[in-house]
Amino acid sequence: MSYEYILVDPQFKTHIALVRLNRPKELNALNLQLMLEMKQALHDLDEDENVRCIIITGNEQAFAAGADIKQMESRTPIDLLKIDQFETWDQIRKTKKPIIAAVSGFALGGGCELAMTCDMIVASETAKFGQPEIKIGIMPGAGGTQRLTRAVGKALAMEMVLTGKFISAEEALRSGLINKVVPEEVYLDEAVKLAKEVCQMSPVATRLAKESVNKAFESGLQEGLFFERKNFYMCFSSNDQKEGMKAFVEKRIPDFKGN
Repeated sequence: MSYEYILVDPQFKTHIALVRLNRPKELNALNLQLMLEMKQALHDLDEDENVRCIIITGNEQAFAAGADIKQMESRTPIDLLKIDQFETWDQIRKTKKPIIAAVSGFALGGGCELAMTCDMIVASETAKFGQPEIKIGIMPGAGGTQRLTRAVGKALAMEMVLTGKFISAEEALRSGLINKVVPEEVYLDEAVKLAKEVCQMSPVATRLAKESVNKAFESGLQEGLFFERKNFYMCFSSNDQKEGMKAFVEKRIPDFKGN
């Protein structure tokens, strides 16, 4: 289907889909329509058996510079409750296939939260991350206080959230927020390279492994270990497990089918 505020290429590369935020004049600010389109696109890509990894990106100037403030300015708590905009964010979180954020320029407010909702982040040297909501009298509402704190620790998260401070790509890398920093001209290429590595693995094992890593952020150690063990056992019901171990013994590259 066609979209107004995002561009979707389900066959960007072999087994890799690309979702590009497409509001360049607004620095890809996240309005309600864009997020609904994102929800639908990710649902469809998750159901597409040809897709094994998804990349979300913006452009060189901005991944997403935040939420659309003009759309939010006059809202009441009841308006926000009825709109239930965070249900869209829950869909992103529930996407089974790995998602890589390819970030250049500004990733602020909702843009930073969107990047953190992805599973991995590749950033250009020009990327800047921040949660500046405090400067307009509000606070992060799509996971900024929770995912940021888990990624970079309490001290830096508190400074970013309470002062609106931006951090550079290099500082984000040192703090554990992102996976790698590369020159601006190759940031999308590097995200594709990472996605290709993921796509070489068993789609079944990849899905179960992603679930297990995410569980570590949502549970205590014992519950997480139990969940990991269950998913480990599940891998042995797949043909990919049989193929992977057989290929190892035979000293060849496995041919994973995703079943």
